[in-house]
Amino acid sequence: MSLELFSQLEQKVTSAVETLELMKLENDELRSENARLKQEHEEWENRLKGLLGKFHEA
Repeated sequence: MSLELFSQLEQKVTSAVETLELMKLENDELRSENARLKQEHEEWENRLKGLLGKFHEA
């Protein structure tokens, strides 16, 4: 394998590793956002159930 081909391969591997690291960071951010949205959904659902409960009491 020539030195030039080895250098190109090394650059591609480095680029792939950097891309994977960025994707892992993005995945972590999306997991956090998803957890926040799930919590927000639960809060809205509980508030809505409370309001519906008041209608049924009346």
